[in-house]
Amino acid sequence: MTQRFLPYCRQRLADEPHLAATALLAELVELGYSGGYSTLTRAIRKHRVRPPCRWCGPGMSPAGTPAPERSDDEIRFAWLELADPPTEWGCGGRLHLLTGSLASSGRWRAVLAESRDLAQLVAAVDQVMRGLGGTAPRWRLDRSTAACCAVNGRVTPAFAEVARYYGAVVDLAPATEAATEAAMAADADRDAVLRSWWSSAAHGAGLQAAQEELDRLAARTDRRHRGANGTRATSGAPAAPARTLMDLPTLPFPASVCVSRIVSPQGLVSFRGSFYAVHVDLAGALVEVRQRLDKPHLSIATLNGAVIARHTLAPPGAGLTVVDRDHAIARDALERPARLPRAEVPACQGGRDRRPLSPAALAEAEALRAGPAD
Repeated sequence: MTQRFLPYCRQRLADEPHLAATALLAELVELGYSGGYSTLTRAIRKHRVRPPCRWCGPGMSPAGTPAPERSDDEIRFAWLELADPPTEWGCGGRLHLLTGSLASSGRWRAVLAESRDLAQLVAAVDQVMRGLGGTAPRWRLDRSTAACCAVNGRVTPAFAEVARYYGAVVDLAPATEAATEAAMAADADRDAVLRSWWSSAAHGAGLQAAQEELDRLAARTDRRHRGANGTRATSGAPAAPARTLMDLPTLPFPASVCVSRIVSPQGLVSFRGSFYAVHVDLAGALVEVRQRLDKPHLSIATLNGAVIARHTLAPPGAGLTVVDRDHAIARDALERPARLPRAEVPACQGGRDRRPLSPAALAEAEALRAGPAD
């Protein structure tokens, strides 16, 4: 590709960053270009002709604005299993805990979850990041999580969409990855706090009370991981510069959490520290509680999918008994099984509609027509 076509290509791609190379080639042929498709695409890459998109390019936030001080920091997520939770918590024989640690500072948060399925993972990831005050540009998870495809070992498309919603990318940690000395020290401190917490929480008042106590302990350890200037204060390791986390979307990713519950003799269903009323005739029945993370309500359905109640969601751990006057709805109203819906976020609009040539591009085209043939 001769240099004289580069100004036109730069202008066209500046006007339309997602313009297909085939469409650009057709325009160039009309202007006298005699090269092939592979030559054109190679030149586009070599000369970095295509600019980054303001919506989906690197270094951009989900809102389409430059991400503040985007760095190489990452949040490392890992699941832990907590054996023998109290029977009254209704979690079965095991409870799960997702931890998230910042690589740069060692700060961490942890969230209790009833299972490790994708929706529960998304909910826990969101809560961890809100506890940390933002998201890092990279997430690292081990390959045992629901984020990893069991067939090809790659990040699942559904979880990749979750990461894009928060403006992050996902790395799957190799099973044999060696941790640095500083990371091992931070993990040891965190694990000591978790062991102490679980030994007392397992005999405490309730599941939500255990989560609240864990939040307080994690916030208390922040002072140990952050010096006066915001740098890491891990013993035996040089201080790392403070890094700015990216802002989180106002609402969580719209994953739909679904958990099973047994209706109490009083016709109540427990969920996240509060109780929700159904018809008392359903006492002893097994039902499903469904809640989309970005919505302020939940629904209660039979195992066949018939929705029998819908309530306004109480704050976590509020200890309320929610009895909405119009909570009962038709039994034949069906909801689809819980799944991850597509996130309603500002999407990149590039490439959907061809735009007319801008005055600058028309000027470059005239210059090519007036010049010698390629």
